[in-house]
Amino acid sequence: MNQLPCGCGKDVGGRKAHDVDPEIKAGNLKRLRRIEGQIRGLQKMIEEDRYCPDVMAQIASAHEALRSVGRELMRNHLRHCVAAAVRAGGPRAEQTYDELIDLIYSHSR
Repeated sequence: MNQLPCGCGKDVGGRKAHDVDPEIKAGNLKRLRRIEGQIRGLQKMIEEDRYCPDVMAQIASAHEALRSVGRELMRNHLRHCVAAAVRAGGPRAEQTYDELIDLIYSHSR
């Protein structure tokens, strides 16, 4: 099994993160469950023909909640995976820089 370019662990049929703080993981799962509830609430609002600005406000709230989870994941990735690749240097670091640029670009839209 080969180490992934970013240092996120071994490739065992799918990429895995490593060194994720259990409290951060629990917090992210809690946020995602809350977001799941928000989405169900949005479905109900649409079914009930609720006032569009009210629905849009709830959509904005769900977006921000997802961005919050994304920030935590990015923080962990930078702290562990990217830092390890930079320390290693060479082609692994170059691959990680490219991955990071793509990641930042795709999440800044």
